[in-house]
Amino acid sequence: MFFAFTPADLSSALRQVGVGPGDILMVHSAFDRFLGFQGGPVHVIRALQEVVGPGGTLLMPTIPFQSTAVEYALGDPVFDVRRTVSRMGLITEVFRRAPGVVRSIHPTHSVAVWGRRADAMIAGHEEAETPCGRHTPYGRLLEYDGKILLAGVPANTMTFCYFVAEDLEPRLAVPVLTRETYPMRWKDRDGTVQVSNVRLFSVRLDHDLSPLVRELKRREAWRERRVGRLSLILLRARDVYDAAGALADTGRFVRELPMHAAPRSRS
Repeated sequence: MFFAFTPADLSSALRQVGVGPGDILMVHSAFDRFLGFQGGPVHVIRALQEVVGPGGTLLMPTIPFQSTAVEYALGDPVFDVRRTVSRMGLITEVFRRAPGVVRSIHPTHSVAVWGRRADAMIAGHEEAETPCGRHTPYGRLLEYDGKILLAGVPANTMTFCYFVAEDLEPRLAVPVLTRETYPMRWKDRDGTVQVSNVRLFSVRLDHDLSPLVRELKRREAWRERRVGRLSLILLRARDVYDAAGALADTGRFVRELPMHAAPRSRS
């Protein structure tokens, strides 16, 4: 196969794009974009673990819906940290079930984590009053100078940008979160059902991140490499935050959809 590549080729490409030992790396992926890959999701996960090494940490969002958080909440689900399936792609579902992986308890925006800082990254997520704030794995990705890998997916899959929008909300002209809270049920690791009252992301958020992509490229903070037909994009969380902040000051980071427009992405 002309575009075939092996797990070893993937590991090499990850290193070349800038992933290294000790990194704290949040991964977004679409396995159906791994055309020609001579392996399965397990081999992708092993390659990532190999490259960050035993001192590194891997994170993958394991969000349990594909529409909006508000629509999901209105269905009155019960999030089970042990059993609720990730809707963020096959690799994330295999990863959350893998040995040594822990998962944060949050009814809408849970994260699966492996590695040295796993417990620290997920601590207290169930206590957060919003999905992606400072005291969540997304906020800690910035705190610990983490990186973000987009493997075959566009920029608007970057869940870290929800943290950025939450954090910058006082500087923005549009609301990021709902005013009302939603009672969300979840099971802890012992199976006990609890309820959190959570503000969720507005269904009118426009998820077009093309201005942010242009700004990151202008700042030379966008690193990209291909292996086979697969695009690998690596970003520093700090660079994303700083670029978004600059755009926010000119009204170009977060916008609202028109009232009649349907939501286009997860939130």
